[in-house]
Amino acid sequence: MQWTLVIPLKPLGRAKSRLSDTAPDAVRPGLALAFAQDTVAAALACPAVRDVAVVTDDALAGRELAALGARIVRDEPGGGLNPALVHAAAFVRSLHPESALAALNADLPALRSAELARVLDAAAEFPRAFLPDAAGVGTTLLASAQGKELRPAFGVDSRLRHRTSGAVELRPVDVDSVRQDVDTGEDLRVALALGVGRYTAAATEGLLETRPGVRGSTT
Repeated sequence: MQWTLVIPLKPLGRAKSRLSDTAPDAVRPGLALAFAQDTVAAALACPAVRDVAVVTDDALAGRELAALGARIVRDEPGGGLNPALVHAAAFVRSLHPESALAALNADLPALRSAELARVLDAAAEFPRAFLPDAAGVGTTLLASAQGKELRPAFGVDSRLRHRTSGAVELRPVDVDSVRQDVDTGEDLRVALALGVGRYTAAATEGLLETRPGVRGSTT
């Protein structure tokens, strides 16, 4: 099964406010971009992924992620994360109606292509499915089969909201990199210990005492 991934990214100037205890205001936009670059690079290197669409109105992020091979979709109708995902899902399905669709977080700097492939293979067994984040409260991936609506419910307690909506909770093993999104300084330290991509490694150099591990996008 081939997948189209939709990755939402808010304007960089408003991203990652919860990292304020770890990174100053001037640094956080660059971190958010680096997280997204490593996420997109690893996603595009996954053999199960046909293409990646990034939903953003940020001009810099759009240029940098398009340079990696992502399709950029405007954030419409401007009503927040879930409406933006619904809009993007309709757009990409108009291009590739035969593809399965998955929404993926943009802040997965340790993402490994092989682990993403395992999650997508597991999701292919169900009409709708989701992967909870490492904290066990949120969601890092929501998938829908061909012809099925995505019905995103990201936000507070999205794990419970997606499960209540009828999506199947996935429980594959050894997919830590797909579950480890980064909202806080502690999240970032865990991601660095897993081994981040080259963009995040460069952006975090000297930021934390822990030296970041670096991995290739396809490992």
